[in-house]
Amino acid sequence: MDERLRQSSVDGAAVDLRRVFRAMRVWSVAHAAELGCAVMLILMSLQMLFVISRKSMTCDEIVMIPSGYYHVAAQNFELINDHPPASKILAAIPLLFIQPEEIRPEQIVGAPGSSDERWAHMERFWENNPDKFLSLSFWPRVFMIGLTVGLGLLIFCFARDLFGAFAAFLAVTLFALEPTVLAHGRVVQTDIPAAFGFLLFCFMLRRYSLDQSIKRATWLGFAAGLAILTKFSMLLVGPITAGYFAVRIWKSIRRQESWSRPLFDCALAAVVSIVTINAAYFFRHRRLEPWDVEWIQSTFPPIARPLTMLASLLSYIFPADFVLGILRQFWHNGTGHPAGLLGMYSNTGWWYYFPVAFTFKTTIPFLLLSLVALMWSAWHVIKKRDARYLWVLGPFFIYTIYVLFSHINIGVRYYLPAYSFLFILAGGLLVSLLKSPRAARTGLFVAILLIGWIGVEAIRAFPNHMSYMNQLAVGKPHWWYLSDSNVEWGDDIPALAAYLRERGETYIRTSFLGDFILLHHYGVDGIKVPTPDGKEPERTRYIAIGASFLNGSTVPGFVIDGHQCSELERVNFFAKYRHKTPEAVFGGSIYLYREDDQ
Repeated sequence: MDERLRQSSVDGAAVDLRRVFRAMRVWSVAHAAELGCAVMLILMSLQMLFVISRKSMTCDEIVMIPSGYYHVAAQNFELINDHPPASKILAAIPLLFIQPEEIRPEQIVGAPGSSDERWAHMERFWENNPDKFLSLSFWPRVFMIGLTVGLGLLIFCFARDLFGAFAAFLAVTLFALEPTVLAHGRVVQTDIPAAFGFLLFCFMLRRYSLDQSIKRATWLGFAAGLAILTKFSMLLVGPITAGYFAVRIWKSIRRQESWSRPLFDCALAAVVSIVTINAAYFFRHRRLEPWDVEWIQSTFPPIARPLTMLASLLSYIFPADFVLGILRQFWHNGTGHPAGLLGMYSNTGWWYYFPVAFTFKTTIPFLLLSLVALMWSAWHVIKKRDARYLWVLGPFFIYTIYVLFSHINIGVRYYLPAYSFLFILAGGLLVSLLKSPRAARTGLFVAILLIGWIGVEAIRAFPNHMSYMNQLAVGKPHWWYLSDSNVEWGDDIPALAAYLRERGETYIRTSFLGDFILLHHYGVDGIKVPTPDGKEPERTRYIAIGASFLNGSTVPGFVIDGHQCSELERVNFFAKYRHKTPEAVFGGSIYLYREDDQ
């Protein structure tokens, strides 16, 4: 009897186990796209974690990470207020647990609000914590990887709403394999956050258009405020929101309907956006300081008085550092930034810079897929009046046209907010080919070929996705085509330092992004060239030159025979090294030369 009961219970357990496995199989099949998305994002995360464990932070993170810490821990919003705080706050969260030693009063130099005072905070943050240097530079980047995963999930949700789950999976696959995303998804900067903020805003705007409720209007306002907090270029969402509600009000008037509801929703979204922005600054407002007024007057002399009054008034609604940050970006875009493109140099850039940069910095299969997807989507909008495609094409073209007017041409990363829409459109295109009765086999072949090719390119570029260029960049060094963060951003310093230490070299001449702060933390000291006063620096056996310094665009100004160097002298300072064979190249970004006369 006992044996029968025991056998019966075993049989019952086996049946239950089979049911569980059957239910799991059914669930897995039903959610195959979601599981595939999870796998791709996990693999992407592991790849980026591996990279940040071996590469240093970039030169921009030298200031972004301390700025974020002081923003959260000390509520000091003046440090690097050129950038809004979203990415800095996210990066600062792990630092609250590490508890770095902060700057001491006697270490503060320079007048209040001066660049010297700001730089003292940044420099001492790293110099006061040599034993925590690796932790302080590692964990903030981990949290940025988390945000990149969040962007991938958002791409999945948007693409699934428009074109279905399988299209969403394909969109995420393209996202997870894109070299530019892999390069910047691990960096504490504003580019990936801006891509997240802009896509979230467009996602919420579409959701609101489908259900024009107070709840959706509130979420729209939050998304707009969050987008602006990621990057000041995302102020673009303001005119988009205003234009959308203006059309709604106009349609209501034409139909002789009440237009009070869209007006109320617009006002609600605006209020929520303002509250969201203030929350990121902990609802702290300060008056403009004398040095703030002095900066406005010296930077915008023709309109200094009314602009100062406007900034002062706006500081009652928005935090003063938010207002000043916007003004700094207007100034930066107006004055431009030294940049290189196809052997040319300019401080104000080229209107076609970002299309050219995208052409070289993305993989050829994704480039082709993007072009075809744009034409295919435009055909659906024009011929079939399919509004789904308009929700992707519209933001893509708005942002693309917007960025063409930028005078800051220092990296394709500024174009990342447009990438998300290309991933979604490309996923939709591939699914349409797979579902086509006439072209299903061809579509399957094309999808496997393109995604396989993109995967090969991602593996080929690993772990140096920052300096990646496709096969169109042939015949010239990569630094000839593009400069700055396209080819170099200071994250290959550990490999350089390890190479030098193996050869007993601990002192070299340097000229690459981030050398002045990062290099000595890896056991090598450097002397900067060119020197500002034009004096010949001490000779060393090696000189390390960054790719964008070989290009010439990032070479700083210096003095020659008592006068400021000319633009031609500046960009050609390292001309003699351009045709020399380096002893080693690290990550495609830092070139190491042995000095023959040493």
